[in-house]
Amino acid sequence: MSSWQIWRDRRGRLSALRLVALALLLFPLAKALFDFDAIAHGARPLNDLIHRAGFWALVFLGVTLAVTPFRRIARYGNLIDVRRMLGVGAFCYIATHLALYVADQKFDWAKVAYELSHRIYLIVGGIAWLGLATLAITSTDGMVRRLGGLRWRRLHQAIYAIALLALIHYFQQTKADVTVPTFAAGLLTWLFGYRLLAWWRDTDELSALHLLGLAVAVAVLTFAGEAIGIGITFGVSPLRVLDSVFDFDAGIRPGWQVLAAGLAVVALDIVRARWHSRSPRSRAVAAE
Repeated sequence: MSSWQIWRDRRGRLSALRLVALALLLFPLAKALFDFDAIAHGARPLNDLIHRAGFWALVFLGVTLAVTPFRRIARYGNLIDVRRMLGVGAFCYIATHLALYVADQKFDWAKVAYELSHRIYLIVGGIAWLGLATLAITSTDGMVRRLGGLRWRRLHQAIYAIALLALIHYFQQTKADVTVPTFAAGLLTWLFGYRLLAWWRDTDELSALHLLGLAVAVAVLTFAGEAIGIGITFGVSPLRVLDSVFDFDAGIRPGWQVLAAGLAVVALDIVRARWHSRSPRSRAVAAE
């Protein structure tokens, strides 16, 4: 079976899961085509595409990191089959992000090199690009065999640092409303927090109570982080910012959105745990 037929599993069978992952990866392209008229008539069409590609690179980095916790929470181990595809897809978008930036600079390579080595937010983004490129190059089965399983896993743990750098880059290039970057930071904190909590508890699966505590803790950190950031930026007390979190007329703050996402995960864990315990296969294993 040809390796480029990514919609097939390792046995060569058509995989519904891979088709869903492929559709997810192609969705931003379809959306850009749907929005083509608005993009083309915008003030800076190429700049719009640059930001879109960068945004989706960060999204798919987060989705890639979400595979491990969600295959446990959803009791669906097959999710691991699409993790590599999602990671490579994230690199494709970050590579497109850089290519469009070069095009926006009219392929003036000297200027591009200067900007990438002198502007802090571009340096941060460039390091993230190089890191993700390294992971993409070493994502093949052949590279796993050459590096060895242990070294390969250690190398690919760099995805945590890469995701953090990509998030910092996103914050740096967002000049006005940082609501979306703050929400993304909250979700990334949850993904990191899940791994740290699982490591601390020395378990592969966290209970619903642990997930509830994680959701609340991350939401509180998101509220606090946003308040401190706004306080530093505008020279006001973070406590004054926190006073407005219940003012829903001004909009729903990222902390509430992160809490809602965390509670949804708790609900998923409870439902899947009950479903799993009632399945015929689970009852048969318990009877043995």
